[in-house]
Amino acid sequence: MIRTLLIANRGEIACRVIRAARARGLRTVAVFSDADAGTPHTQQADLALRIGPAPAAQSYLDAGAIIAAAQACGADAVHPGYGFLSENADFAEACAAAGLIFVGPPPQAIRAMGDKAAAKRRMIAAGVPCVPGYEGTVQSDAALAEAAARIGTPLMLKAAAGGGGRGMRRVAAIDDLPQALAEAQAEALAAFGSADMLIERIIPAARHVEIQVLADTHGACVHLGERDCSVQRRHQKLIEESPVLDSATRARMGEAAVHAAQAVGYVGAGTVEFLLDEAGNFYFLEMNTRLQVEHPVTEVVTGVDLVDLQLAVADGEPLPFMLADIVLRGHAIEARLYAEDANFVPQTGRIALWRPASGVRVDHGIATGQEITPHYDAMLAKLIAHAPTRSAAIAKLRRALDETVLLGLVTNRDTLRDILDSLAFRDGAVTTDWLDAQPAVPPPTVSPDLLALAALLLVDHGNRWQPARWLAHPLALRAADTSHRLHAAAEDGGWRIEGDGWTRRLRTLSREPGRIVVIEDNAERSAAYAQDGDVLHVQCDGVAATVVDATYAPPAREEPGAADGMLRAPIAGTVRSVAAAPGDAVAQGDVLAVLEAMKMRMPLAAPVAGIVDSIAAEGETVAARAVVVRLRIAEETA
Repeated sequence: MIRTLLIANRGEIACRVIRAARARGLRTVAVFSDADAGTPHTQQADLALRIGPAPAAQSYLDAGAIIAAAQACGADAVHPGYGFLSENADFAEACAAAGLIFVGPPPQAIRAMGDKAAAKRRMIAAGVPCVPGYEGTVQSDAALAEAAARIGTPLMLKAAAGGGGRGMRRVAAIDDLPQALAEAQAEALAAFGSADMLIERIIPAARHVEIQVLADTHGACVHLGERDCSVQRRHQKLIEESPVLDSATRARMGEAAVHAAQAVGYVGAGTVEFLLDEAGNFYFLEMNTRLQVEHPVTEVVTGVDLVDLQLAVADGEPLPFMLADIVLRGHAIEARLYAEDANFVPQTGRIALWRPASGVRVDHGIATGQEITPHYDAMLAKLIAHAPTRSAAIAKLRRALDETVLLGLVTNRDTLRDILDSLAFRDGAVTTDWLDAQPAVPPPTVSPDLLALAALLLVDHGNRWQPARWLAHPLALRAADTSHRLHAAAEDGGWRIEGDGWTRRLRTLSREPGRIVVIEDNAERSAAYAQDGDVLHVQCDGVAATVVDATYAPPAREEPGAADGMLRAPIAGTVRSVAAAPGDAVAQGDVLAVLEAMKMRMPLAAPVAGIVDSIAAEGETVAARAVVVRLRIAEETA
């Protein structure tokens, strides 16, 4: 029996596994890197052990360090969560060799599905419908080009050895194939240690629908319904929901998913992913041989605790139900809250204030004061709403996003709300390419209401004894890269805040750390805030902003930019490759380096034409806004 469980992961999934394990009466052991010391998952476990430095390759991906930690604490089993080593057959075998139970499928099942090309060949043999394409073992550029020409465009290049959106490129025209292939192969090699590709025809207007399966060691295998994961960016999911299919389609897809799992001798929880076209035809994409990020959606509509059942199956217990016992109740929608901007670029920084919404399930592993580093995935939390109908679930999740307070970091909350508000999503008409086709997001602005609230927080310190005529403050604030001149004057027990063409009259009703209640025009409004020196983070009515008090600051110096030939890192990360050297002449738009951070590879292109003056070294770690490339612009070199 499992008595002590080591969780070989971090963040929200580590917290989720700890919660289920403790409910079973198990002793829990967390592991952590230097970047995660003192974070929630380490505090929630009975014991936490350091396994290495911040880089994942030296900690969460170090199988030897994790097994040594498991042996040192007397663990009986290891739960890998998702990501990191969760789909690593060698790690599963190493656990078994060390006398540890691996809470997941057998190594042979992981291997069978881990090579996407081999898995697809296996599924074709098992009679599971597959996307037409090329899954051959010959990987020469000529063979891939020939296959692509035969399949036709648009097509998708996919890493054969892994998933998660890495090593994937869409090819719209055959002429684009060489560059897309080179990029996909390089990314696949860096992520999975293999540059092998498979090619698939793009199914137009397709939805991404996956089936949750569960199998025990006694021969039982069932499915627990579907999840629609069509709202994606960079081939990674943002919104998931269930149920979405009619009963007949669910039965057909569920049967195919069970056949896929049985074909590889699957045990435990897994997910079979399909594309569903407009005519109701579905095609196998891949099988994720682990727990999925979006597993809560299935849990709330079925009432089944998937992590508990993973542990039960690993302990040798039979499934406690059959397919006929599974009933889908109501509708569930999950939104993934990421540290990223409106253009999906990951962000780092310190969480100034975290206050999750009430009334919905929130899975997270973050806390106020925690530093979000570039070493790991940018996902911060998941909000899961459950209601009798889809429209009610959307409304519930939408409200929860408004109530969620996460200050200090740029997040995708506005993007999530825009998705939920869109007519296409509400009509259920979203396909996998829908989000990428949405127009570019304009730069953020800060409303007069938020500026006035920030000014009030800065000037009102409760000094009611001072005569009002003595209290007048000129203010200089910076928000969203824009400077604002304001004037605050005490008036009738409150404050008159004046900006460029606007006036607001506010009075503080109550104020405590992290929360202020104000009265404006006889209406009470509550706001969350966090202050760090001259930086003030504020949120009211679901809208957040960061405001810098620049009243007494020296004038800001202009930062060198594109006109000065400076190519800067948009986020802290590691330079994975460079494509130029000092002295090289480059054209505007040439990719000069590739930066990797938070599981994302970002090409850095020359902002202007010029001569490379200096360039960061391959493997170098750079800070956010650090200069990666300096160019002498063309005019200077003429």
